[in-house]
Amino acid sequence: MKRIKRSYEWFLALLITVAFTSFGQQSKDRKLDKMPVDLETEFALSALPAHLRDQATVYLLDPEKGYYIARQGTNGFSAFVCRTEWEWADFESDTYAAISYDAEGTKAYMPSFLDVAEMRASGKYSPSQVKERIVKRVKDGTYKAPSRAGISYMLGPMMRSHPGTKEIVNMIMPHYMLYAPNVDNADIGGTFGTHDPFVIGDDGTLGKGHAIFNYIILPVGEMEKARIIDENKDLLRRLAEYKPYLKVEPGASHH
Repeated sequence: MKRIKRSYEWFLALLITVAFTSFGQQSKDRKLDKMPVDLETEFALSALPAHLRDQATVYLLDPEKGYYIARQGTNGFSAFVCRTEWEWADFESDTYAAISYDAEGTKAYMPSFLDVAEMRASGKYSPSQVKERIVKRVKDGTYKAPSRAGISYMLGPMMRSHPGTKEIVNMIMPHYMLYAPNVDNADIGGTFGTHDPFVIGDDGTLGKGHAIFNYIILPVGEMEKARIIDENKDLLRRLAEYKPYLKVEPGASHH
């Protein structure tokens, strides 16, 4: 009888352990590395045109807590390196995208990035739970679409992200993003990945009427892209030295 009781207690303890482990994201992928401050700052600011960088607010990532303001700006623009793409319901550890917003975008869009980073850092949420919370907050009005037209600059010399699929690749694709809630490619005749304007954003999860994260993408021209690569040669070198998988071949659109 004692043996049966001990077995039951062991089984109950195992169930409790599994329950708590399942509730929170406990995998090693939850924890992001901390980029060197100077490298993360320069990479974040590379998203902006040069004349906007000195007065922009810079957010840096503390993997233990989330984003924090490392430098308070005065021109309304903000810049950061996105490390978690909640739409894919996965905690990748190797995505890096320098993003900037104007004042309206900072107000409307930054809260979701801050919340995602904080939830991931806490260890209390799985990737699917993070996605569910973001979707819920969009639909209950916690996150709102921008109140006016605006722009997000993504003029960095490289990004490591999803090219519209689950795959993660390095891309050299400096571009402008215009806020376009609830607009899709059918509305503008766009095709993803071309040199013409196209729409990225909701994959259908949020649905028409709630697709507040949609943007019209305007890629820069080839001459402008070449100039951006040339001006950021040192940054590209340092990124590749920091993480070899961040190395890109300047002659390729993605790698």
